[in-house]
Order: sequence, then C-alpha cells, then structure tokens
Amino acid sequence: MRGYVPKLRYSVFAAFALSLAVPAGLAQAETLSGAMAKAYTHNSDLNSARAGVRVTDEDVPIAKSGMRPIIAGQSSVDYTFANQSGTRLTTGSFGVQIQQNLFDGFQTRNNTLTAEARVRAAFESLRNTEQNTLFNAATAYMDVIRDRQVAVLRERNLQFLEEQVRAARSRFEVGEGTRTDVAQAEASRASAVAQLASARAQEQSSAAIYHQVIGEDPGRLAPPSAAKGLPRGVESAIVIADAEHPAITSTKYLVDAAGFTVKSNEGALLPQLSASAGWQRTGRNSSPAISGIFGGNDGTFDELTAGLSLTVPIYQGGAAAARVRQSKESLGQARIEVDSTRDQVRSAVVSAWSQYQAALENVAANRDGVAAAELALSGVIEERKVGQRTTLDVLDSQADVITAQINLVGSERDVVVASYAILSAIGHLTAARIGLPVAEYRPEEHYYAVRNKWIGIRTPDGR
Repeated sequence: MRGYVPKLRYSVFAAFALSLAVPAGLAQAETLSGAMAKAYTHNSDLNSARAGVRVTDEDVPIAKSGMRPIIAGQSSVDYTFANQSGTRLTTGSFGVQIQQNLFDGFQTRNNTLTAEARVRAAFESLRNTEQNTLFNAATAYMDVIRDRQVAVLRERNLQFLEEQVRAARSRFEVGEGTRTDVAQAEASRASAVAQLASARAQEQSSAAIYHQVIGEDPGRLAPPSAAKGLPRGVESAIVIADAEHPAITSTKYLVDAAGFTVKSNEGALLPQLSASAGWQRTGRNSSPAISGIFGGNDGTFDELTAGLSLTVPIYQGGAAAARVRQSKESLGQARIEVDSTRDQVRSAVVSAWSQYQAALENVAANRDGVAAAELALSGVIEERKVGQRTTLDVLDSQADVITAQINLVGSERDVVVASYAILSAIGHLTAARIGLPVAEYRPEEHYYAVRNKWIGIRTPDGR
C-alpha cells in the first residue's frame, strides 16, 4: 500500500489530462470558435429565424402595392338558342380594366413605413437570436468538456475504491482489519459505481444537446479560455448594453411601427380618390340575323371607359375609430415594452457579471481545496497504516478529494460560460466581433432584392 500514493496523485491529474492537456494531435481537435461557427451556419432554429426575416421582408412590397395599379383582363362568351325561331346567337367580349388609387389618406405610405420599421426590428431580433445561438453553442461545448472530466474523475474514483476494497480484504484475511472495514469499502465502491453511471448518462445528454445546437456529435474538444473583449466593469457593461443590445433596439423599431400604424388607421377617416379606365371589345354572331339589334347586322364593337371615384367617409359603424384607438393603445404598450426589455437586459448583464466574478473566485478556491484534499488523503492513508486512522477515514477523505475535483471542473466551466454570457448580455456576441471563421449572414441583402419588386414570383435565390 505504501507505493499506491503516487498512483493516486497520477490518477487525479490524469482525469484532467484526458480533456485539458494539449495532446500531440491537437490540430485535429475541435475548438470553441469552430464549434460556434458550425452552429452559426447550421443551427436549425437560427436558420428558421433567418427565413422568418425573409418572410417579413415581403411585407414591404405588399404595403407598397396599395398605390400601384391593378390591371385585369376580362373575357366572356354567351351562347343563346331560341327553339321557336331557330335563332342561334353567340356573343363574345374581352377587354382590360385598370384601377389606380390616387389618394388613400396616406394609408399606403404609412403602411409602408410600418413594414419597413418591422423589417428593421426583425433584423435586430435576428441578431439577438444569433447571439443566443452562439451562447448556447458555447454552453453546450463547455458542458461536454465538464461532463467528460467528471466521468473520468468518477472512473478514477471507482478504481481507487476498488483498490481500497482489495486492501481491506487483505488486511482482514491477515487479521489486521475488521469485516466492518470491508463492508464500508464495498459500500463506497457501490456508490461510486452508481455515480459513474450517472456521470456517463450526463455526458451522453450533454453530447446530444451539443449535436442539437452545433449540428454534429462532439469529437475531441480543445479547452478554451474565457472570452475576450469584456467590459472593464459592470457599470460600463450596462451602458454598452443599453446602447447596443439588439433586443432593446428591436423594441424601439416596433415603437416606430406602432406609430405609423396609428397614422395609417387615421387615414381611413380621410377621403379616398381613385381612377379607373377600361377597354372592351364585343363581337356577335347570329343565325339567322336578328333585326332591330345593332342595326340588324352582326359585328364587332369597342368600348372605352374612364372615370374618377371620390369617397368621403361619413360614418363607418365605429370600426375605423375603434381601430385608431386600438392602435394608439398598441403604441403605448410598445413604449412600455422598451422599458421592460431594457430592465431585462440590465438584469442579465448584472447576473452574468456576478456569475463571472464568482466563478473566478471559485476556481482559485477550488484549486486550493483540491490541493488540500489530496494532501489530507495522503496523510490519512499513512496514518491508517500505523493504526491512527480507520478505513472509513480514508473513504471520507477520498470523497472530499473527488468532490473538490468536480467542483473545480464545474467552476472552470462556469468562468468560460459566464464570460460569453457577458458578451451576449451587452450585445457583442456576434460572429464579426468574436472573429468566427464564417461568411456573415446579411439579412439586408434579401430585403434590398425584394423591397421594390413589381412582378415575379421567384424568390431571390431562384425558388
């Protein structure tokens, strides 16, 4: 048993070496930046949000259509047979009708401004979704590293306890120990088996979440450091978040949209002016000829029409006025949402910063705790050899060691995750700011491609 102490120390650090030490083949290991880049490109929820923004883009040409002409072709064919006279009459017509709004109480203009404001809000909302996705990727990455380390530590703990069981049995066989010592060692080993099973299950669960967020199963993962570019302090972080966080900016654009909606609904109370024009050609064929109609001759006739229509609302049953009042209340609600979102962002900043500071302190404390627990375990083992300690003392000391090691693993994970939480809370967790090796998705490209389209049913990507 005297030669087992260095083996114990090796097992403690081997748990970290499997996941944290730099291996010779580190070039093939996945990095946090690479994993986040894959999530940025392939995450299904993020791609769905991008598609949703493209859907919102089409509201702009829909709104603009209110002041664009409507052109329709019309045609008809009528066939009449008189049984008594034996007359067969075929009448056909075709033509074109054009309608054009000249004034609609500025509804189209304000509807267009509303749609454009909602598009800008959608852009900011997408930025927020991208940040959440990147943060989820960082969290999933670190969870896998942590849970792999915990599983390795649990396995090493089981190996240690199995050695304790063998040692307790050997001492019992030569009369230096008791059956109680053997039972205590076996109970600890059984508990370690269950803890290892739970750790492996948690590792598999984290790997599944990693696949969901990033799009592939985790391979070898390189240990990352905390995020760079953090603010100097929490007050500075709050100021940055208030000015730059996309969730706040999005709600401000929604306030603009609500204001334009009020003006659009008020436009329904104003006079409406429209123009129309049309051309129609009618042809008739009868056998025998019917006298008294069209001079008694078959032929073709053209008809041209043009006119203006002015509508002055007087009373609309109260619906238009109710929509105005409703939209004003929606505007008030949108303004409150800005304050609510600002409070939520501030809370997220303070929480992330506090967790980051606490995690840094926990890392230092837990490192000291691991060193002290290992030293205590070595001393307890030596004292048991001279009869000053029992097997239970060794088992308790080993439990302290594994607890301290797991706490250290968790606090190291928390430092990295909390640092990226700060970037997300202040609005800086973007592909460009953290330097992800990806082609940045630019939602405005689709918007500019469709906002002034008059015709065509194909999307900009050819579908």
